[in-house]
Amino acid sequence: MRSKQPKQQKGVALMIVLMVVAFVAVIGVDMAGRLQLQVQRAANIKDNNQAYWYAMGAEQFAKTAILRLIDADPDVVNMEQEWSQEFTYPLEGGGIQAQLSDMQNCFNLNALRESGDSRNPSPNPSLNADDSGTNGKEKVKDPGTGGTPADALTLFQTMIKNGGFEIDSYSAEVFSDSLADWLDEDSNLRQNGAEDSDYESLVHPYLAANNLMANKSELRLINGVDLEWLSELLPLVCVIPGDENLKINVNTIQAEQAPVLAAITGLPLEDAKSEIASRDPKGWDKVEDFLAEPALQALGASEGRAAWLDVKTQHFILRIKTRYNNATFKMSSVLKVDNGEVTVIRREFGGVT
Repeated sequence: MRSKQPKQQKGVALMIVLMVVAFVAVIGVDMAGRLQLQVQRAANIKDNNQAYWYAMGAEQFAKTAILRLIDADPDVVNMEQEWSQEFTYPLEGGGIQAQLSDMQNCFNLNALRESGDSRNPSPNPSLNADDSGTNGKEKVKDPGTGGTPADALTLFQTMIKNGGFEIDSYSAEVFSDSLADWLDEDSNLRQNGAEDSDYESLVHPYLAANNLMANKSELRLINGVDLEWLSELLPLVCVIPGDENLKINVNTIQAEQAPVLAAITGLPLEDAKSEIASRDPKGWDKVEDFLAEPALQALGASEGRAAWLDVKTQHFILRIKTRYNNATFKMSSVLKVDNGEVTVIRREFGGVT
């Protein structure tokens, strides 16, 4: 009787061969999938890089547009000029959208920072725009008060109290004092402010910045903030990097920003809206022309108001959105005009603020 051993061995060998083939097939499919993923990843990186460089090109174009504006009329910036128009440029496989906006038609939060140890200063009518503040800083005279470095804080409180927000006077003072404490260099508390000890006692503790703000989104961290009215406040405020000055361009401020103009000029909110609505598209040639308007004359406008106002702009923000194939890229750039040159002082990728 013959043994079946050879046939059994042939069957085992066949099974081994089939297993090896199956194993190789699985490896091949996995390698093909990985290769396809790497190819797609490389294509995505290429598309994103191209969209990024489109954005950088738009930034250079905006700098050129501002330089042309300076050359044409260095003393006046208004909404009639070419820079204020939205820029749209179609490209093969994508396109560019860019909007240049004035950063001096909103309240610069960094202007609330004070130097020295002054707290709750009382108005001093004897001060004027020529007086020197702490550390040699110029003191600017504010309408209706005396002209101490804290006047910007008074204006900010007036803006949020009379801006049509659902906020009571006490909450407005707590928020504004806490914001000033967040910005100043020391740890001394204002009357209704907050410093490190207040933030350290929270469930998720942190410290006060004690420095200039980098982005207005930091307002969410300030003691006394309420998200119900914060969304209404954000369009009125901005953060100019490294700049503590408050200058509002009366030629570019918009109707929705009327509370800013009302706080600075002392006009009622509806009158401030009327001034903006009736403004000539080319605006005013000088701040004095704006202050000569009947509504402001009736308030007894003084030179103190002119210290907060301007008809030209030193800071712009450029919001860019680019597309290339399946890639979308967003960027915002803050541009500064100084001595006839335009420089980028901040870029943010992803979010457009």
